[in-house]
Amino acid sequence: MLDPEIELMRTDKLRKLQEERFIRQVRYAYENVPMYKKRFREKGISPDDIKSLDDAHKIPFTVKNDLRDHYPYGILAVPLRDVVEMHASSGTTGTPTVVTYTERDLRTWSRLMGRTYSAAGANSEDVIQNAYGYGLFTGGLGFHYGIREIGAMAVPTATGNTKRQLKMMKDMGTTVLACTPSYALYLGEAAKSEGYDPHEDFNLRIGMFGAEPWSEEARKKIQDTFGLRAHDVYGMSELYGPGVAVECEHQNGLHIWSDEFLVEVINPETGEVLPEGEKGELVFTMLTREAMPLLRYRTKDLATISWEECECGRYHPRIMRIRGRADDMLIVGGVNVFPSQIEHVLMNIDELAGEFFQIVIEGEILDRLYVKVEVDPKHYESDKYDEAKLKKKVEDELQAVLTLRARVELLPPGTLPRTEGKAKHVLDLRKKV
Repeated sequence: MLDPEIELMRTDKLRKLQEERFIRQVRYAYENVPMYKKRFREKGISPDDIKSLDDAHKIPFTVKNDLRDHYPYGILAVPLRDVVEMHASSGTTGTPTVVTYTERDLRTWSRLMGRTYSAAGANSEDVIQNAYGYGLFTGGLGFHYGIREIGAMAVPTATGNTKRQLKMMKDMGTTVLACTPSYALYLGEAAKSEGYDPHEDFNLRIGMFGAEPWSEEARKKIQDTFGLRAHDVYGMSELYGPGVAVECEHQNGLHIWSDEFLVEVINPETGEVLPEGEKGELVFTMLTREAMPLLRYRTKDLATISWEECECGRYHPRIMRIRGRADDMLIVGGVNVFPSQIEHVLMNIDELAGEFFQIVIEGEILDRLYVKVEVDPKHYESDKYDEAKLKKKVEDELQAVLTLRARVELLPPGTLPRTEGKAKHVLDLRKKV
């Protein structure tokens, strides 16, 4: 454990620490970020009205478009000379979201990432292969900073060149793999096609997987393939990057480092704060960030939160698995469809390689939903393979879950493109009106 005093702090002390930092951070943001001063005045409030955590609901939300509207430095709370690093996420509108860091922010982020590795069981004896992208994306450097924080050996392979990744994994004796879960699935497939036996040729014991949603079925496949323990890691660029929350060795929810983040769960439609245990949208306030002190940032991630003590002894609240994103929801013929629902069905059909699928939506007047999925290699090569029978089985099971009919296309193994970063499962070809 990297910071036992903080990590094992009991709930009452955590809440007191949060409250002290929250009240101070609200005033800091108000006094140093013109956007917040304007928002507070428009709502008729001031920092003097924020006297406890119970007053958090009075503060207006911050959303991703606020970062784009104030591009590049409009939410900066310090002089530019105090900024030592920046990162950015790609913008669908053409304007990226820029995040900035002071030296203290980088130290905080590094410590959070060190805790994240440590909570998953990594230590200074490990050889950690970091296959996240280095550069403007926060993943690569965030995971790298954490490796240095715990004193482990870094193998900074970044994304790409899968054959070299596998060679490094074997030759360097990699014990911890850090990458997206979709790339871990691809590495497992590629390892077997290259003649490796993942259990015999590799020495992996821990996987640190994040940057995209993934299912319990995907976790099981990764663990079975490599013989490691797969940990979910949560974060986003706006909140430093990775390192907001992580699963401990018990893999029963992701511990939010609540000395640095205040989390709320809200009704995504009304903005109402929901009680503990109810599913809603996660909202975060950063409690010590210097360069960009975001208040009540709406993530669009849907989950439930638990403050119950974990078996590991930590009282930090846990995200009980991300259930999807509000903006990932597809409306097909008036029906709400989440890609995670489709993945769950496909991963539970033994005859399929359910991790390799694509959702295609077409239609000008009436929507049509197509699901392309690869057949498991062993089943595809079997004399018992009956395409028509399997197709009907998949369509029936999807309909039972989605309440609408999807047209299924079964594909030979290796047909769909593989990804070395975040998987792109949805192709929406409908004309936008």
